[in-house]
Amino acid sequence: MKLIKVHFPILILTLVLAISSCEKKTDTVTETENNYTNYIALADQHFNNQTYDSAFYYYNKSRLECKPDENERIIYAYLKMAVTQQIQGDYSGSETSATEAIPFFTKTTNPYYKCAVYNNLGINYERLNEYDDAIYNYNQAIKYAEIGLQKDVLNNNIAVVYIGKTNYEKAINILYPLSQKKDIANDPRNHARILDNLGYSYYKLDNPKAVEYIEQSKLIRQNINDDFGITTSFLHLSELYSNNNIKLAHEYANLAYLKATEANNVNDRLSSLNLLIKNSNGEKLKKTTLLYLKINDSIIKARQKAKNQFAKIKYDSKLDREENLKLKAQKAENALQLEKIKNRNLTLYIIISLVLGSIFFLYYYLTTKGKREKTAAIYESETRISKKLHDELANEVYHTIVLAETKDLSSSENKEILLSNLDTIYSGTRNISRQNSTIDTGENFESELKEMLSSYNGNEVSVIIKDNNDINWPKIQSEKKIAVYRVLQELLVNMKKHSQCSFVVIGFEENDKQVQIQYSDNGIGFSGKMNLRNGLKNAENRIHNIKGTLTFESEPNKGLKVKITFPK
Repeated sequence: MKLIKVHFPILILTLVLAISSCEKKTDTVTETENNYTNYIALADQHFNNQTYDSAFYYYNKSRLECKPDENERIIYAYLKMAVTQQIQGDYSGSETSATEAIPFFTKTTNPYYKCAVYNNLGINYERLNEYDDAIYNYNQAIKYAEIGLQKDVLNNNIAVVYIGKTNYEKAINILYPLSQKKDIANDPRNHARILDNLGYSYYKLDNPKAVEYIEQSKLIRQNINDDFGITTSFLHLSELYSNNNIKLAHEYANLAYLKATEANNVNDRLSSLNLLIKNSNGEKLKKTTLLYLKINDSIIKARQKAKNQFAKIKYDSKLDREENLKLKAQKAENALQLEKIKNRNLTLYIIISLVLGSIFFLYYYLTTKGKREKTAAIYESETRISKKLHDELANEVYHTIVLAETKDLSSSENKEILLSNLDTIYSGTRNISRQNSTIDTGENFESELKEMLSSYNGNEVSVIIKDNNDINWPKIQSEKKIAVYRVLQELLVNMKKHSQCSFVVIGFEENDKQVQIQYSDNGIGFSGKMNLRNGLKNAENRIHNIKGTLTFESEPNKGLKVKITFPK
C-alpha cells in the first residue's frame, strides 16, 4: 500500500487544498480601458481567499479579454486556471487548461511560465497514474528551471513518480545525491521531504536505514512546524511498524489522523484512517470504517461539484461569446435589410435579373469547378503515389537487384543484407499502401481513426486525442468519414515533415447540427504569407466537397491551429 508522495509538489506556485464557493454576482468590475487588470485582481483575490470557483471564473474572463498577441497574459490565465482545477482534484480538466497554454509559448516567453506549466502537467499525470507522461513533463520543466534548487525539487518529484511505479532503486539513485547537497540542507522543508521519500524507498526494499531517514525527516518537520510534513512522517512510520509492532503502528496512525484533522488535510485523514482500519478490530474497526467512508464520500462529492462548476464556467463563457457575435451579426444584418427596403421599388427588377443570372452562373461555375477539382485531386493522388514509389522504393529495389546479381548469396552476410533490403522495401510498400488503402467506414471506423492518429506518436512528438466519445459516427455519412480520415492523416503527415513540434492536440466535438474537429500543435507554424502546400490544399478541397469549412490559423513559431467543421 503506497501512502505518501509529495504534497502537491509545485515548484513555483504554493497550493492549499480547500473546497469553497461564492456568489459571483456580488462582485462588480470597474469599467476601465483595461478589463484584464480588473479581472486578474479579482481572480487573485479569490484565489488567495481559497474561493476557487470564483477565482477560476475571473481567470477565464481575463483570458477572454486578452488580445491575440498577449501571449504571456494568456499563458498566465491558463496556468492559474490549471492550478485552481488541480487544487480541487480536477486533474483531467487541469491537464486540458495547462495544455491549452503551450501553443502560446514563444522563444521570448518567460521560462518561469514554461517551467510552471510543465510542472503542473507533471503533477496531473502523476495524480492520474500516467507515470511516463509525468516524468516527461517534469524533465521539460527542468529545462526551464533557472536556479539549482528548483531543479532539485523537480528531481525529487521525478523520484516520487518512480516510487509510484514501485521502482524504488531508481528513486534512491535520485534521492540520495539530493540529500547530500548543500543547498538542500539549507532548505529544511525540502530537505525533510527528500529524506522522508528516501527513507520510504529504503523501507520498501527492507533496508534498515529507513527508520533513520524517516525519523530525521520527522524531527526537521517538527522543528519548523510543518504540519503537512509531520503527518506524512507519522503515516510512513505507522506503515513501517505495521508488520512487526502493531501497537506502535496504531499510535503513529492515530497521531497522523489527529495532525491531519488539525491541518484540515483530508487526503491524509483518509490515509491515516486506512492504517487504523488495518490495525483495528471489533467495534472500533466498524466505527473507523464508517468514518473513512463518510470522509471519502464527501471528498468525491466536493471534487465532482468543483469539476462540474469549472466545466460550466468554460461552457457559459463560450456561449456568451458566441451570443455576442450573433447579436453583432444580427444588428448588421438588420441595418442591411433596412437599406434594401428603401431602394427595393427602384431596383426590384434589376435585382431579380441579377439573381437569376448569378444563380445560373454560380451553378455552371460550381459544376465545372467541382469536376476540375476532382480531376486535379485524382491526378495529384496518382502523382504523389508515383513520387513515393520512385523516391522511397525505386532506389531500394535497384540496389537489391544489383546485390542479387553481383554478390554470392550463399554467404550468410550477403543473405542477411538481402533480407534487410527486402524488409525495407516491404515496410515502404506497406506505408504507402496504408496511406492510400481502403478505409473501413462501418462500426470499426472510430477505432481505426484513433489507431491512425496514435500511430504518429513517437519519442519526439506526443499526439493527444481529446474525445468524449459523444460523436455518433455510425450516423455520419461514409464520404464524410473518409474526408475526415484523409484530412487528419494529411495534417499529421505535414506535421511530421515540417512542423518540428513536440505536442499535437486533436479534439472532437458534436452539437445538434454539425461536427467540429480542432487540431493544434506547438510547431514552427507558417512563415510569412500563408501558402498551403499541395497536401493541405487537397485537404481543404476534401472538406469543401462535404459542404464543410476548414480554417487555418498560424504565425511563425506559434504553432498551427486548424478547425474543421461540417454538417451532420
